[in-house]
Amino acid sequence: MSKRDYYDVLGVSKTATDDELKSSYRKLAKKYHPDVNKEPDAEEKFKEVTEAYNVLTDKQKRAAYDRFGHAGMSGAGANPFEGFSGMGGFSDIFEQFFGGMNGATQQQQRRVQKGADLKTTLVLTFEEAVFGVEKEVTVSRYDTCGRCKGNRSEPGTETAKCEYCKGSGEIRRTQNSIFGQFVNVTSCDRCRGEGRIVVTPCKECRGEGRVRVTKPLMVKIPAGIDANRQIRITGEGEAGPRGGVPGNLYVSIVVKEHAVFQRRENDILLDLPLTYWQAALGDRVEVPTVDGPVELEIKPGSQNGETIKLREKGVPFLQGNGRGDQLVNLKVVVPKKLTEEQRRLLTELSKTMPREKIGKTSAEKDHDDKGFFSRIKDALGSN
Repeated sequence: MSKRDYYDVLGVSKTATDDELKSSYRKLAKKYHPDVNKEPDAEEKFKEVTEAYNVLTDKQKRAAYDRFGHAGMSGAGANPFEGFSGMGGFSDIFEQFFGGMNGATQQQQRRVQKGADLKTTLVLTFEEAVFGVEKEVTVSRYDTCGRCKGNRSEPGTETAKCEYCKGSGEIRRTQNSIFGQFVNVTSCDRCRGEGRIVVTPCKECRGEGRVRVTKPLMVKIPAGIDANRQIRITGEGEAGPRGGVPGNLYVSIVVKEHAVFQRRENDILLDLPLTYWQAALGDRVEVPTVDGPVELEIKPGSQNGETIKLREKGVPFLQGNGRGDQLVNLKVVVPKKLTEEQRRLLTELSKTMPREKIGKTSAEKDHDDKGFFSRIKDALGSN
């Protein structure tokens, strides 16, 4: 397929001036740029108009084209796309004409920087973690300057356009190589990419737009929270530099150990010591819960290690309704020291109590073994 005439591509006459070429290219490039036009052939048309513009705006290449046509573009050094690398080169030309379309957005993104996130630790009692609480934490951070509202200039004064980058916030440096021209774009180090310079810095923040403050914050702790959890408070981190959005505050939860309670997920565990006569005879005892003391019935003959469940006396579920249970673990305590009278009474009592046979004597074991072999012989019909 033969290539179209460059003048026809741009829709200009062969005597078109540079301004006419620029005006035509501006209109066509905007129409066919792939970021704007989603038609299948838009990219090819964009390349075509860019190639025509690149040739006709170069005096040497235009003279060669006017004399030899497309054949004049095949010689060494006559590459119409010199200085371009894929769509990156086309984008450079496009931004040169239409920087207002996305250049402003890029500059704004450079200017708006999120503030740093902060972390702090909050220590709770066991009961505070169970039922929830609102507590105060003190945070040292950078806040937006109240005098200049973060714009860094003394109130009543204005910023000035950066002369170094001409207000663009970017520095472009063109380098020539054997592969063509390369454009290196960096953020302006004079204005930090903003395109504006503070002429009269704010007296309060000295042109930083932020000031260091120590601020108390009330943190609402939900019922049922456990240790090693974090609470995020959006927007309570440090203010962003140069008017950027603030970061977040993360509160790490630490829960103190309780004197008698332990936690297992949403259940509360309690070890209840009992005397052996309480376990044997039964009793009614008062046990602590996070809601207050309750009376608990110990049934006669309760054994060491048994568990009694107190329903809905545990930790509230962090997400959802209801609570866990309190599990009371019975611990029968044997006294280590007895008086002579206690020892005498226990000895008399032990004589009346049945003894559990734990093992067998050797004679009993031999008798069992003989009986076992006799049963085997009977089963086999042996004499």
